[in-house]
Amino acid sequence: MIRVLLARLKQGYRTMAFPAEGLKLPHRALGLPKVRPAGLERAAAACPYGAISSAGLDMGRCVFCGACAKAAPAAVEFTREYRLCASSREGLMVSGTQHRRAEALGKELRSLFGRSLRLRQVSAGGCGACEADCNVLGTPAWDMGRFGVQFVASPRHADGMLVTGPVTKNMELALRKTYAAMPSPKVVIACGACAVSGGPYAGHEECPGLPPDIPVDLYIPGCPPHPLTILDGLLRLIGRLE
Repeated sequence: MIRVLLARLKQGYRTMAFPAEGLKLPHRALGLPKVRPAGLERAAAACPYGAISSAGLDMGRCVFCGACAKAAPAAVEFTREYRLCASSREGLMVSGTQHRRAEALGKELRSLFGRSLRLRQVSAGGCGACEADCNVLGTPAWDMGRFGVQFVASPRHADGMLVTGPVTKNMELALRKTYAAMPSPKVVIACGACAVSGGPYAGHEECPGLPPDIPVDLYIPGCPPHPLTILDGLLRLIGRLE
């Protein structure tokens, strides 16, 4: 044990500054897309999940594979911008270079959740990637707890539910029970392409998706979303960022 403590002391302060000026996604990561009309048909034909149409690029269906940008670089370009979250499903549609970023909860809810937000994470048939990036936020390098945001073990201790995965039939009842067990008022967050739109499983009979009677307050796109994107969305939701 003493060796662990000594190693930790030697490492020093490791928590990253957030938000920070000039903060971007790593070079290998794909962020907010820029969409132009020229060549958009070619980009749409290359997209494996139908995320591109004449209206633009739907980040809720996009898995950020980059196939569209390779097929039609004049039509789609992915930046390293990590701020991708939206408060509505329509807000994930990108046309040009702008999209509607997530907005904070109403004043009454912010007064309740502004200083602390406890979330119950539900993996509703996910592959583990979104779950892993959520777990990263609890490490010393990210330390989500410094903002008052933490994951809890029981829905009865939670202010909201963060859902990952396409919500399979086998997980729908568990999801509903978790939602019902949380005290009101409560928030729901759809994290990752699967939770937002079904992702690669959209339309499959075994993956009906989030029930329409469970309202979603925050949509976090990506496959999986980068921890920067998740943290940005959570802090915007409770009014800690503008």
